[in-house]
Amino acid sequence: MDITRRQFAKICAAGLGSSSLAALGFSPDPVLAEVREFKLTGATETRNTCPYCSVSCGLIMHSLGDRAKNAEESIFHIEGDPDHPVNRGTLCPKGAGLVDFIHSPNRLRYPEYRAPGSSAWKRISWDEAFTKVARLMKDDRDKNFVAKNAAGATVNRWLTTGFLAASASSNESGHITHKVIRNLGILGFDNQARV
Repeated sequence: MDITRRQFAKICAAGLGSSSLAALGFSPDPVLAEVREFKLTGATETRNTCPYCSVSCGLIMHSLGDRAKNAEESIFHIEGDPDHPVNRGTLCPKGAGLVDFIHSPNRLRYPEYRAPGSSAWKRISWDEAFTKVARLMKDDRDKNFVAKNAAGATVNRWLTTGFLAASASSNESGHITHKVIRNLGILGFDNQARV
């Protein structure tokens, strides 16, 4: 019988592995006969939009955990939404890897502030963040708002601040955002979908 060293190593490994499993009392018959439960059984489906780029692909996120029983929900599977008109169920590699993004220990989960001249970031509350942004916007608008141009025509412009909207928003929230920004007098307004 002519066998190569590689074939001999494979035969020995298979024999050793099967005899070790048999010695441990493992029989493959019950395992092979068992019907596996579908992994999405009992999961909660939530539709969302991919946060990565301006394409705004639709997602279906599957999570386990019942809030009524004080168990925190945890997303364990993400797939493309086949009913979404943009991606029709497909996802790029970044979108397909969103579960890792969600569960990353490096993911920022709260606002941080770095004071001018400082090299350290300080964690602040959401109320502090909203208050700080609103205060800075109000001070800048009061200082730089232009009510009339040189010819005396009413223009109501605020040129020192701009706004970049997210492409993952719905048409309705995009419309409301546009109205609010234009009512403030901001002319530098764009959407991530164009960038």
